[in-house]
Formats: sequence, structure tokens, C-alpha cells
Amino acid sequence: MNDLVSLDPFDLALGLALMATAIALATWQKLGLTGQMFVATVRTVVQLLVAGYLLAFIFAVDSPWAVAIALVFMLSVAAMVTHKRIAPQHKPLLPIVWGSLLASLFLTLSYIIFAIVQPPIWYSPQYLIPLGGMILGNAMNAAAISGERLASAIDRNAIEIETHLSLGATSQQAVVSYRKDAIRAGLIPLINRMTVVGLVTLPGVLTGQVLSGIDPIDAASYQILIMFMVAFAELVAVLLVTRGVSRQFFNRYEQLQGL
Repeated sequence: MNDLVSLDPFDLALGLALMATAIALATWQKLGLTGQMFVATVRTVVQLLVAGYLLAFIFAVDSPWAVAIALVFMLSVAAMVTHKRIAPQHKPLLPIVWGSLLASLFLTLSYIIFAIVQPPIWYSPQYLIPLGGMILGNAMNAAAISGERLASAIDRNAIEIETHLSLGATSQQAVVSYRKDAIRAGLIPLINRMTVVGLVTLPGVLTGQVLSGIDPIDAASYQILIMFMVAFAELVAVLLVTRGVSRQFFNRYEQLQGL
């Protein structure tokens, strides 16, 4: 099979023309998105170029400490984004989100690296950083959806929850139905993706590997593994985040309080 065709700056400029056209169309239709699309375009270019150079540096250093620093940085950014979407004003929630995403990352990545992939060097940045990024990106989105949904549901149904508490229910019993609904909401996008993968969509990993010349069957095998990896990571993240969010609504006397 052919090797991957490299892209030079002119090719990227041609790709940028697509975004310029999209921004022009949005402006023409007066969607109010021109500024946001422009900022998103600039950030995409800058962030990915910086990430590319940093990854090249980490690959060259080939140190477990460099890999660990990169993963902790990615984890911290994911936690801050998730926290901002759930309850930015509630600072005690940030450590809960950070710890939940850490647990999801550690459990999933450890299993994938030591039980399945088994690279010659366990801390190889070639495996840890891309896999860690996929785990955190998906877990972040699922956790943000579930956490925000649960926080909103508890705020809207305060009277009903207090009624359950007055009848002798514990705090977690009083919110169990809202927590289950929030968990389902966070996982539905994943289930939808898994339902149509290969039929409607070709995920990025599969596409990238095929473009790089890897046998399509091998690429599909890796994509299957990644889908299962993401499913487990998302479930762990939403379970822990919704548990933490629900506990933040109650004081030590099991009384309902706002975030």
C-alpha cells in the first residue's frame, strides 16, 4: 500500500480556504457566529501546531516523566473544561471532577497498555499520549453532559427531593432517579456512535490509519478496541462525576443545599 502523502504549507493553506469560505457563508447568513468561527479556526491551527511540536519533543526525549507531565496537563485541562460546564462557581467540585477523570484515565489506560497492547516500553509516548488523549476527550464530554444534567435536575426538583428526605430517604436515594437519567444522557452519544460506526461514520483512528497505509482490517481492529476503551472510560467518568455532584448538593446532615 502507498505511504501517507505529506502535506506542505500550501496544502494547509488550501484547507484553510474551506474555513474561510465557511466563515464567509456564516457572515452572509448573519448567523452571529463569525467571530466564534474565526477564533475557533485560529485556535485549531495554533493549538495543533504547538501540540505537534511538543509531541515531537516528547518523542525525542522518550522519558516517562515527560509523558507523565503531558498526561497530567491534558487531564487538568479536561477537568477545568468539565467543571466549567457543570458549575463554574462551585470551586470544591473541581477536585472531584479531576479525580473522576484521573480514575477513568488510569483504569482504562493501564488495562489497555499492560493487558492488550503491551508495547516494548510501557511508557512509550507513541501509545500513552494518543490513547490518553482519546480517553480524556471522550470522558470529559460525557462527564460534562451528565454532571450538568444532574445539577439542573436537582435544582428543578428541589421540592420533590426534600419530600423524599422528609419521608426518611437518604440523600442518594432521593436523587437516584435523576442520577440515572443523567448517566444515560451522558452515554447516549457514545451508544449512538457505536450503533452507526462503520455504516455512517468512519472514525478518525480508522481513517488515519488507512491513510497512513495500514491494512484496513488491522485499522478496523484498532478502532474496535478504541470504541470499547472509550465506552468503559466514559462510564467510569460519569458514574464518579454524578456521584460527586449529587453529594455536593447535601450537607453532612443530609439536608439539601444549592451548589
